Amino acid sequence: MRRVSGILAGAALLVGMVTAPASAAARPGPDWTTAWATAPSAAVAGAEQGYAGYTIRNVVHTTASGGSVRIHLSNRFGTRPVLMGHVTVALSAHAGGRWDGTVDASDGTAATGTVRDVLFNGRGQITIPARAEVVSDPVRLRVPADRDLLVSTWTPQPSGTVTYHPAAMQTSFYSQGPADHAADTAAAAFTGTTGVWHYVNGVDVSGGAGTVVALGDSITDGVTSTAGANRRWTDYLAARLGRSPVPDYGVANSGISGNRILLDAYYPNYTIYEGFGPSALTRLNWDVLERSGARSVILFEGINDIQQTPNQRDPEQIIAGLAQITAQAHARGLKVVGATIMAWKGWGTWTPELEQVRAAVNDWIRAGGDGALDGLADFDAATRDPADPAVLLPAYDSGDHLHPNDAGDKAMAAVVPLARI
Repeated sequence: MRRVSGILAGAALLVGMVTAPASAAARPGPDWTTAWATAPSAAVAGAEQGYAGYTIRNVVHTTASGGSVRIHLSNRFGTRPVLMGHVTVALSAHAGGRWDGTVDASDGTAATGTVRDVLFNGRGQITIPARAEVVSDPVRLRVPADRDLLVSTWTPQPSGTVTYHPAAMQTSFYSQGPADHAADTAAAAFTGTTGVWHYVNGVDVSGGAGTVVALGDSITDGVTSTAGANRRWTDYLAARLGRSPVPDYGVANSGISGNRILLDAYYPNYTIYEGFGPSALTRLNWDVLERSGARSVILFEGINDIQQTPNQRDPEQIIAGLAQITAQAHARGLKVVGATIMAWKGWGTWTPELEQVRAAVNDWIRAGGDGALDGLADFDAATRDPADPAVLLPAYDSGDHLHPNDAGDKAMAAVVPLARI
C-alpha cells in the first residue's frame, strides 16, 4: 500500500497446527501486559548520522493500566550503536483521542509530578547495539488505560541510522538540542513536530490480563483513520474490550503500511529505508510472539501480496504463509484469529484475476484454516457492499476503495470474536 512519511525519522528490522493453546482460565495472569506498541519498519532516510543532541518526545496512547511501566526501545534498523543518554516517561497533561470519541490533543506538556527517569540495568544510560532492541527496568508510575503517555529520548552522540515507524497518525515533538530536555515538564523546548514514532516500540504495564496482538498492514496501521484521534480498528477493539465482561486485554498494534506476508518491501531490492518493512514472516518473532503478555494474534494480512508488484497469483502460497504464522504462534501458546481480506475493487491494481486470489484465501480463512485457526473475524463481510461484494461499502470507504474510514474501522472491531481472543 502507499508510503507514508514524516519529518523526523529512522528505523529498524529483525526477526520472524500445532497443539491448541491452553484455555484462558488455566493460565495465570502475565507479569507484564503490552499497553501500547508499534512495529518499527525502516530507517529514516537522510539521517545516516543519527540525531545527535535531539530530544524526541513520542506521544503514545495506552490500552491497559498498571502500577508500573516498562519501555521498549529499538535500534532494529540502525547501522551503528546508539547511545540513549536520558530516557523518561510521563503522563501527558492531555488525554489524547479517547475511547468515548473525544479528543484532548497532547502538546508535549507532561502532567505535573509524573515525569520519571527510565533506567536500564540500574543505569541512566544505555547503548543499544545495531539491529538490537532493549527493555527498561520497571518504573513506578500508575498508568491508566485510554491515556496519552510521553516517552522522551535524548541521544547526545551521532549514531548511524534512526529506527522509526512512519505512519504514526499521531503528532509527537522534538528539540534539536544539544541540551537534554527529556525531564522537562513544560513543552517549551519541543518546537519541532513529527508524524512518526522514533526508537520507542513498546510500553508495558505491570499485571493486567494479557495482550492481543494485531498483525497487519496499512489498514491495521490506520493510515486513513482520523489523525490524533486513535480511531484505528485496533483502538475501537481496545474500547470494546474496556466496556465488555471480557478481561481488559492490552492491544498491541503490529501493523506496517504496505507490509506483505511473504516478501520484504520492494522485493528483490529491499533496503533498510523501505518503510513497508520486512515480511510478516520475517518480523513475526519481534512484532508478535515476543510482545509482553501476548496471548492471541489477530492475523490480517495478504492484500499486499496480491496487489503489489510482484503480484502473488497463487492463493496457495499466501495460505501457506498464513498457516506458518499460525503454527509458530500456536507453538508459543497463542490463539490465532484469522481475519478475511477486505474488498478492494476500484483501487488502481484491482483485476478480476487478482480478485479470485483474494476470494480463495478468504474461503480458506472462513473454513477455519484447515482446522488451525481459533476464530474468525470476517472483516470482509462486515465492510463490503451487498450490491457488489468486491467493493467496500461506500459508508465505510475512505475514498480510495481499499482503506476504510473511521466508521469502517469501527465496523471491523465490532466483529472480532472476543470469546476467541
